[in-house]
Amino acid sequence: MSVSGSVALVTGASRGVGKGVATALGAAGWTVYVTARGGTGPDDPLGQTISEIDAAGGTAVGVSLDHSDDNSVATLFGQIRAEQGRLDLLVNNVWASPKGFGGFSDKFWERPVSDWDTLITVGVRAHYVACVEAAKIMVPQGSGLMVNISSFGTRGHLHSVLYGMSKAALDKMAFDMAHELEGTGVAAISLWLGLIQTELLLSLGIEEFAGFRLDEAEHPQFVGRVIDRLWRDPSLLESNGHSLVTAELGASYGLTNNDGGLPKSHREPFGGGPLFPPA
Repeated sequence: MSVSGSVALVTGASRGVGKGVATALGAAGWTVYVTARGGTGPDDPLGQTISEIDAAGGTAVGVSLDHSDDNSVATLFGQIRAEQGRLDLLVNNVWASPKGFGGFSDKFWERPVSDWDTLITVGVRAHYVACVEAAKIMVPQGSGLMVNISSFGTRGHLHSVLYGMSKAALDKMAFDMAHELEGTGVAAISLWLGLIQTELLLSLGIEEFAGFRLDEAEHPQFVGRVIDRLWRDPSLLESNGHSLVTAELGASYGLTNNDGGLPKSHREPFGGGPLFPPA
């Protein structure tokens, strides 16, 4: 499938996975709307994402947005509808760290209950709200893909209780949305990412993190190339409602990291077996 005229929205795109996905989509020729809190000027993180998308050959539209504000989110989708007349891809990536959060070492009873307000309100509710608004555009046009950025935190303990809850919720969300989207031409899919070579991890000068080698981790742009290829896949609707591993999906598509290497799937370290939905 050609991406000519196709429109994507990547939430939380000022750094990390979101920035990598957005720039990879830009390189593939997408028109990409990107969101984050903060400004969109050339010196702002989101502004730098915009510049990289444009330099890669795509078209970028940056929107400063707080995804906990439902009205602002609805306004964004109204802007996309008015300016483009369509939306072909939603990548739900926005995430917020709890206030005062310095690492995932504290037990759940040692952390304030207000952690819920970021990890669940932004990490789950904002994704749901974006899917609601995206479906209002995609269902009438008869096509589209909604992607939740999830992780192996669904399978085993990873980082914190609320982190795992949020990722498991995203998988169930995609599964149930797929049930209600059946016959519309729109797909909802959750992606399980492994360790990612983010700017932060690379700046630490470490060789491994949580037992996984950093040189075998996924590049953020790799995730974007996987999503682009998934959208183009003529059998996309067969995966509607499923959770898929980006490293495995990329390998099946013949995709590699920026350095030509193949990132490692974390399926076996997290217990192996089927993903979601259950076999």
